[in-house]
Amino acid sequence: MITENHIFTPIISIGLPVYNGEKYLQKALDSLLLQTFHNFELIISDNASSDATPEICREYAARDCRVRYVRNEQNIGAAPNYNRVFELARGTYFKWMAHDDMLAPTYLERCVAVLDANPGVVLCHSKTVFIDENDQITGYDEDSLHFRHPAVFARYYAYLRVARNWINAVFGVMRADVLRKTVLIGSYSSSDMILLADLILRGEFYEVPEYLFLRRDHEAASVQSNRDYQARQVWFNPQNRGKIELTHWRWVWELLRVIGRAPLSWHDRLLCYAHMQWWLRRTRREMLNDLSVAARLMLQPSR
Repeated sequence: MITENHIFTPIISIGLPVYNGEKYLQKALDSLLLQTFHNFELIISDNASSDATPEICREYAARDCRVRYVRNEQNIGAAPNYNRVFELARGTYFKWMAHDDMLAPTYLERCVAVLDANPGVVLCHSKTVFIDENDQITGYDEDSLHFRHPAVFARYYAYLRVARNWINAVFGVMRADVLRKTVLIGSYSSSDMILLADLILRGEFYEVPEYLFLRRDHEAASVQSNRDYQARQVWFNPQNRGKIELTHWRWVWELLRVIGRAPLSWHDRLLCYAHMQWWLRRTRREMLNDLSVAARLMLQPSR
């Protein structure tokens, strides 16, 4: 067991960004501190919460030396806060944790074992079960993000086929040195989808077959509580206030950009670019709708 005065280098850094998370935060923290794998640090970045979140975090930090609590003076937005916890990380592996989710006790142990044994795997996660605000199971995510094909263009195409569904793998355990080379979390809708595209170009994804990740789906969750176009933009980053984002056009640009940034052979790069034809066909209606929405917003009288 790690004692209060013991200085250690963690194997895993867990980053937990939070804003006004008092309702579910303690359950998330308890599920982390009950992990069978103990060698981790937990970095909590509080986005200037106005509820009991600070008191809860300070209590856990005082109780366990693996917990590090930092607080932003003002709300910097969800995306910068997600990136901030990674910037503070020291571990070989890294995992994001939402304040309202929970993990089964063996989650970290199972993922670390896979990463230690498979150098080509850059991200390991488990199957996902959805729970409601009362911890009751409401469903299971049956979209497998298990991509072990050695050909990068094959992995990329397989990922594109499921990329717009629940992409729970973003809460998996990743190699920090690989994650550091990616685009991280962008200040726009579904930027985690782009991050996973960047990662799949750099290595394999491994899905542990057990349901060890409990993702809470409830009305106060980020997407459900920010259904309005402008509200969601501001939730990602307050600096987006008043800006018009062509979301599906942005996705195309970012998917092309990660192909250009990844360390690929010319052959693999060309094949990945070619796969984007399928994505363009799939999203052409949404891209046209983006133009319609943008035009409508531009014609609205200013308030």
